[in-house]
Amino acid sequence: MKFYPAFSAFCASLSLVVLSHAAPNTGSPFYGEAPDAHHPWAVHDQNRPQPKRVEPGTFSSAAQPGQPPSDAIILFDGTAASLAKWESDTKPGMPAQATKWIVRDGALECVPKSGYIRTKEQFADCQLHVEWAAPLAVSGDSQGRGNSGIFLMGLAEVQVLDNYNNPTYADGFAASVYGINPPMANALRPPGEFQVYDIIFRRPVYRNGQLVDAGRLTVFCNGVLMQDATPLEGPGGHMKRSVPIEFPAQGPLKLQDHGNPVRYRNIWYRPLPPRSIEGGTDGALTTEATTAKRHEIATNLRADAAKLSDTAKMLRLAESLSYENDAGTAASVEKMASDYVGGLQKLQGPALEAKKGEAKSVQRAFAYLQKNKILVAPYKPKTQLDALTKAQGWDDVKK
Repeated sequence: MKFYPAFSAFCASLSLVVLSHAAPNTGSPFYGEAPDAHHPWAVHDQNRPQPKRVEPGTFSSAAQPGQPPSDAIILFDGTAASLAKWESDTKPGMPAQATKWIVRDGALECVPKSGYIRTKEQFADCQLHVEWAAPLAVSGDSQGRGNSGIFLMGLAEVQVLDNYNNPTYADGFAASVYGINPPMANALRPPGEFQVYDIIFRRPVYRNGQLVDAGRLTVFCNGVLMQDATPLEGPGGHMKRSVPIEFPAQGPLKLQDHGNPVRYRNIWYRPLPPRSIEGGTDGALTTEATTAKRHEIATNLRADAAKLSDTAKMLRLAESLSYENDAGTAASVEKMASDYVGGLQKLQGPALEAKKGEAKSVQRAFAYLQKNKILVAPYKPKTQLDALTKAQGWDDVKK
């Protein structure tokens, strides 16, 4: 990491200004590589929103479920009250019915032959945490032993199965994307003990009927990676090849009744931000989305500049040019820059020396904008400022 102390100190004072529609910024403008046609942010952009604060949870043990992170949405916390967040998975068009599954010893237990259950809440892309336990009393083999399933949006299944010393077909193993992709390993604990699934789910995305993102599932079982961003080839299924389909915008989480009294606990999720293809602003964007976001950032910077004066106002307006090179703003910056340099040229002795740090900061800002072809060389105010700093012996000395 490289920075210039005088420039950083000056820019830090500017960074105390709050953008009209964003969190407080931090860092230095005119620093990292400028935005481009597919990235609305500069590298190390001080205007990029800060990550939100999330208090981490705690890890689960065999005997005790852990605490979810502070922003988690709880679907089942071991209490009978949280059972109200679930209902029977009735057929479309049928009235909702209360689930027949029960809460026993802090776990949500499947009552065989009572049917699937689903959350009343609907959601899509998420980080999902689920803990499950097969019956302690071992009964059956292959798919007949401790079988259930976790259905994201009610469609994409992550298999639940007691595969502790119990082989079955690979794409139906515990932590498989059922019927699509086997897990990379078998990391199950013995039956009766709780297994911990952590799942990252991204649904398939279509635009105008055409697939633009296949979606993917990442699954950890007891801390061991099972699925590494496995592409979704549709919702999966039994005995038939999965066919890609367009998922709805949202759907419930479903748990399967496969005839075994599998238990669940500590179920929560965290919604994930939209991908760039869905309007997110991180990662490579389309030129249209990038242009729109850069316009928004520039507009906010110019609104902030209206609250400032003198050099700070000039630099804030100059900063906005990195995002949108508006002719009117560029003309205002050039006028202010010419006035600024003209003012410096009238100073002498200690009064001029006192302006050294500020002048060099402005010089570096102009150099940044010229290097990134935002200001066209030769830029008269920069040429004049370069001559002044050289005459004063303020040039950076390379060692």
